[in-house]
Amino acid sequence: MIHSVSHTSITHAADQAQQWVNELAKDLDWNEQSAFRLLKAVLHTLRDWLSPQETADLSAQLPTLIRGIYFEGWNPPGPVCERKKRDFVISVRKSFGYEPEIDVDKAIAVVFRLLDRHISHGEIVQVRNSMKKSLRQLWPEG
Repeated sequence: MIHSVSHTSITHAADQAQQWVNELAKDLDWNEQSAFRLLKAVLHTLRDWLSPQETADLSAQLPTLIRGIYFEGWNPPGPVCERKKRDFVISVRKSFGYEPEIDVDKAIAVVFRLLDRHISHGEIVQVRNSMKKSLRQLWPEG
């Protein structure tokens, strides 16, 4: 009995993560591998831009395997200097890899729309409000 429960949980977690990647790939009209790379790049950049408390609050609403990806390699930041939208985009592009045909601003916005669909509105509002105004342009209110 214990084996079937844990197997079911693992299968469910994998299915949820795959659903997110599939949705993102469809929204972008990309393959799953590129969609996954973008999701990871945006989540890591977002995580590094939020306060540790906000990082934890957002993670609580992510599917289990997506949460693992979100926290992979995380070192809570010290005091943060002023950051601009351009810095966020550069960070995502560095993590994702440079592909000149991709409009990174638009791709980031597509990931944020995916989060809008799956994360509670209240949490999204908190995350958006913790961002600088220039960065909020990438994450329009849904």
